Amino acid sequence: MSARLRLVADRTAAGAPPPPAADPLREEPGPGAARCLGLYAKLAAGVTVVTARGEDGPLGMTVSAVTSLSARPPLLLACLRDGSRTLAAVRAHRAFAVHLLREEQQDLAARFASPTTTAAERFAGTGTRHVLGVPVLAGALAWSVCLTEDVRRYGDHHLVVGRVAAVHVGGGRPLLWHDRRFGSLSEPVPDAAG
Repeated sequence: MSARLRLVADRTAAGAPPPPAADPLREEPGPGAARCLGLYAKLAAGVTVVTARGEDGPLGMTVSAVTSLSARPPLLLACLRDGSRTLAAVRAHRAFAVHLLREEQQDLAARFASPTTTAAERFAGTGTRHVLGVPVLAGALAWSVCLTEDVRRYGDHHLVVGRVAAVHVGGGRPLLWHDRRFGSLSEPVPDAAG
């Protein structure tokens, strides 16, 4: 018996768990990034802006991967790009805001998505106020301020789970993102304030 097999046999006999089995899914090379991005482009999503308090003022970025996670307790999940200043602020200050944009806010979404636009330029003229110490943009379809519950890295993004601490819901139609462009609903949406 080889030394390695003898070591595994000794560990198993001593009650130690056996070494993990190979995961065939992780060993597969899978499709390339371009093919995956093509798939992801077909996912329709509401367009949101996530904001946080930075050391030198408010920070924010456009995010299309935001979803409800739980009603009890009230939790939201947002996917933020690794290395972003907004993600660093969310981690440092443990709070952030999620803004669901209206269909007429395409320019705002593009401004917060631009890598060459400074934080000051992103927030210029937005009518920002602070709720629970977090910058909140005026005019969004809806917004929530969340306290950071958990942050975990997966690939080139981090999953950020936030507990909803404040919320506002207005009326109007959402801005959508599909197939790498903005869109809107074709059917009327009833106004609902809350």
